[in-house]
Amino acid sequence: MPTLVITEVAYLIATRLGTDAEVQFLGDIAAGDFIIDPVATGDWLRIAELVHQYRDLPLGTVDASVITAAERRNLSSIATVDHRHFTVVSPNHVQAFELLP
Repeated sequence: MPTLVITEVAYLIATRLGTDAEVQFLGDIAAGDFIIDPVATGDWLRIAELVHQYRDLPLGTVDASVITAAERRNLSSIATVDHRHFTVVSPNHVQAFELLP
């Protein structure tokens, strides 16, 4: 099952595909089609570090939380339409993220 940041995905679905698609997505979550990976207590410091380090971008908490979760889970690929932010950040565990699509 894919992992994702629910609020980011819900926002993108709602703004690009509409409310019906957002409702379907929420139903898929309720059906257990996705793994819900909450921000771990230890992630908040790393999120703050990234937001501070890339404040001129600005990176922001949502994108920093995606990066932090990927680092914690040792993931090298991120599904995003936000290539601007994710091509700039240097993660701790890989040279660069593979961005999908």
